[in-house]
Amino acid sequence: MLVPLAALAVKASHGGWHHFWQVAWNPESKAALELTLGLAAAVVAINAVTGTMLAWTLVRDEFRGKLFVNTLIDLPFALPTIVAGLTLLALYGPTGGVGIDVAYTRWGVLMALLFVTLPFVVRTVQPVLIELDREMEEAAASLGAGRVTIFRRIVFPHLLPALLSGVALAFARAIGEFGAVILIGQPALQDRGRAAVRVPAVLE
Repeated sequence: MLVPLAALAVKASHGGWHHFWQVAWNPESKAALELTLGLAAAVVAINAVTGTMLAWTLVRDEFRGKLFVNTLIDLPFALPTIVAGLTLLALYGPTGGVGIDVAYTRWGVLMALLFVTLPFVVRTVQPVLIELDREMEEAAASLGAGRVTIFRRIVFPHLLPALLSGVALAFARAIGEFGAVILIGQPALQDRGRAAVRVPAVLE
């Protein structure tokens, strides 16, 4: 890891630090960085909520197809990211069969990042919910505490460390993801004439 980082630093410093900062803060680079960090933050916020809800449902509820859903969550881990991009483009592109066209837009990039980062939150929160002592919840309920109060005062403090870990992993993946978004976001360069949508390519 250190060798390519060192090579990158040496290459970037050839023109001097003034030239480095001039290139790093030109309008295209700033737009790409702003979009990268903005979408990564949005992905983290969405996955923190939906990932926790999904983990809760898988642990606490029984329903038909639970095993299939549990397996489906790990699909982004097993599926090559470029294949994920192709699938999203086929479903939500101009010729997709679902009636939604988000190809070459920020929404398309957001969907791709959501797809590849969701398992991180679910798989870090799920084991904590499995090991959580439910007697405390039952005791609080017997004393008159509502579901929201039980979750806020008893469950959430135990989930917080795992949730923060999953969020950090999801944010790191969203920052560096390339394969899943290159197909669904790259052609926007020609359509819009700017590098703002080419998020991961700048950080490649």
